[in-house]
Amino acid sequence: MCLLVFSYDQHSDYPLIFAGNRDEFYERPAASADRWEDAPHVLGGRDLEAGGTWMGVTRAGHWGVVTNIRDPHSYRADARSRGALVAEYLRETPDPHSYLDRVATEAEQYNGFNLLVGTPTSLYYLSNRNARVQAVEPGIHGLSNDHLNTPWPKVKRAKRGLQARLQKNEITVDSLLALLEDRRPAPEEQLPETGLGRERERMLSPIFIEGERYGTRASTVLLMERDGTVTFAERTFEAGRPVETRRFSFTVRRQSTV
Repeated sequence: MCLLVFSYDQHSDYPLIFAGNRDEFYERPAASADRWEDAPHVLGGRDLEAGGTWMGVTRAGHWGVVTNIRDPHSYRADARSRGALVAEYLRETPDPHSYLDRVATEAEQYNGFNLLVGTPTSLYYLSNRNARVQAVEPGIHGLSNDHLNTPWPKVKRAKRGLQARLQKNEITVDSLLALLEDRRPAPEEQLPETGLGRERERMLSPIFIEGERYGTRASTVLLMERDGTVTFAERTFEAGRPVETRRFSFTVRRQSTV
């Protein structure tokens, strides 16, 4: 997932309002969001190449998401799959801070990543570019392929879009999916410089990416209500065209697993 925005503990009814896009090469196989046969308490998509996931939630309300850090000069083909970091957390549903402490000890085995893991009442962040576990403070946050809240144009645009929806109390799946389908590129003078060249930086600059071989494959919305209701929705795309939208709703079970 390469762009996400979320409101944490800022709304009277929703402790978490999350919206994010997963960007990937079109040929990489993936399964749409569903309950996992080998871990029925987990709901999320599945990377069919390495077996992990970019984002998911459990019946107990544990959730996690990972993004890559864009750094082509340090990429290692033999690194471990970053999607396994989310999958392991969701399978085990450990204390999120303790889990990230453990991940930090082996963070060098992965290419650059940002990892968010949490529960309905706690949220923590780790990047292996500093390997320091951070508690996420209440607020509106954005994340792409650099550190949390790095002010890339699409991160700033997504945060403004979420802020506007909060002010108007437009907290719906459809409203958040619309935010994620913004295909406007960033102004030329605002493009980040991450070593990919101006043409690719321009292609990657919208909230929703539509490239020739690479782009947004899925948009995900996760809403957690204070009464324990969880809504999870995923819209999948093929080369920029919507394919299907899946919606799930359940009430958090207080046990750590089911």
